[in-house]
Amino acid sequence: MSGVRVRLVAVERRERAYRLRMPFRFGVKTATHGRQAIVRACVALDDGREAWGVSAEALGAKWFDKNLELSDEQNHHQLRRSLELAGQAYLASPAAAPFELFAENYGGHVAACAALDLNPLIASYGQSLIDRAILDALCRALGLSFCEAMRRNVAGLRAHPVAPALGEADAEQLFATAHPARAIDVRHTVGLVDPITEADLAFDQRVNDGLPETLEEVVGFYGNRYFKLKVSGDEAADLERLERIASVLDRIPEPYSATLDGNEQFPDADAIAGFYARLCERPALARLAASILYVEQPINRKEALARPITSLAARVPVIIDESDGELDAFVRARALGYSGVSSKACKGIYKSMINHARCRVWNAGGEPRFFMSAEDLTCEPGIAIQQDLALVNLLGLTHVERNAHHFIDGFGDRPESETRAFLAAHPDLYHEQDGRVRLKLRDGKFAIGSLDCVGFASAALPDFEATEPMPAAEWPAHDAKEMA
Repeated sequence: MSGVRVRLVAVERRERAYRLRMPFRFGVKTATHGRQAIVRACVALDDGREAWGVSAEALGAKWFDKNLELSDEQNHHQLRRSLELAGQAYLASPAAAPFELFAENYGGHVAACAALDLNPLIASYGQSLIDRAILDALCRALGLSFCEAMRRNVAGLRAHPVAPALGEADAEQLFATAHPARAIDVRHTVGLVDPITEADLAFDQRVNDGLPETLEEVVGFYGNRYFKLKVSGDEAADLERLERIASVLDRIPEPYSATLDGNEQFPDADAIAGFYARLCERPALARLAASILYVEQPINRKEALARPITSLAARVPVIIDESDGELDAFVRARALGYSGVSSKACKGIYKSMINHARCRVWNAGGEPRFFMSAEDLTCEPGIAIQQDLALVNLLGLTHVERNAHHFIDGFGDRPESETRAFLAAHPDLYHEQDGRVRLKLRDGKFAIGSLDCVGFASAALPDFEATEPMPAAEWPAHDAKEMA
């Protein structure tokens, strides 16, 4: 069943607002609310059958483009425009296997976005939402789960000029032995303004919604053993904060693991290497330092791939995230000393699969030096988190950063009927707690067995009537003062 052809015949773009129960600071952004894009796509198969598929993703402000002169709403319009352009290109394309639709449209879509000053990460966002909805529709038409569809290569992965690694890794067999996991470890995100202990919260600052608020409470409540720690680039403040974090994590009797996320806050390789050396010199950080798995995107994307990162990479693996714009970014990063790259559904499911193939090729016959990580873009409960978790599972990753369960209370303000539908369809991943449907995290893990269902990881669907039509993108932007 390799490479089933489809033609995109319709696209619907919707969105909805969400609010955070606690502020979340990463890099240059402190988020208190946001918006999510929802896409429906109808595909036609060669035999005349038609099916609808769905995808969803946060309209992430100040991550795809961190230009502080742009407002959050301008960032949203950038992503909307990328989605519009991707939809138009796919609708004009002849029938092809899902991967071929991506590959044949990739160059033209990136160029069309570049002409509007939209960077490759923004371009990837539009394609990824369309690609996921198409694959969901095809899985539903064929009565297959995502994992089974990829085992059979229904998406049609093959060597292509934009992805030569797929040929080297034997694309037809790339996921032939993939299997759905029953559970996955959750790497808890510690944002830059997150309270560490009770002393960080005044009484009137508490949310008091029954969920943990401090890191100390998270460890006891969820039982996490994996943590992602944000650092700001302010050495003194970061080291003092890491010592306070370590004072909590070091109480865990079992081994724990951590990653450091610089979110582009260091100016160059020397700055982050010096910071990491001083981190390792602090006695209070000895156990934390020994538990660090890798450092994620410490250097601003404009400089990250400009020169080697050898001095830091000699001490700890370093991965790219925001620098993973073009499809060949991981190749260029490898030449500079980086050993890993993040998987995020918002950057493209086929990009993740291509990078997975590269790791296989580069690690063949030697030490498994090159690897992928699984990171988050505030994937909300429902379609967004489930498709991302299924992708991570396909790649064979065993722990994943997740933050929506901590910063958003369950399904937020979505209709009760929608939340109950997801609970009924995926009772291992969700549970009812204090009268609300929330993600279920036990012993630091999500149970994900129910994601192996017909379609792309979801046996329930969003309530489209409760969403808003996505407005037409206002991009290129007007004067910043008019838009702000």
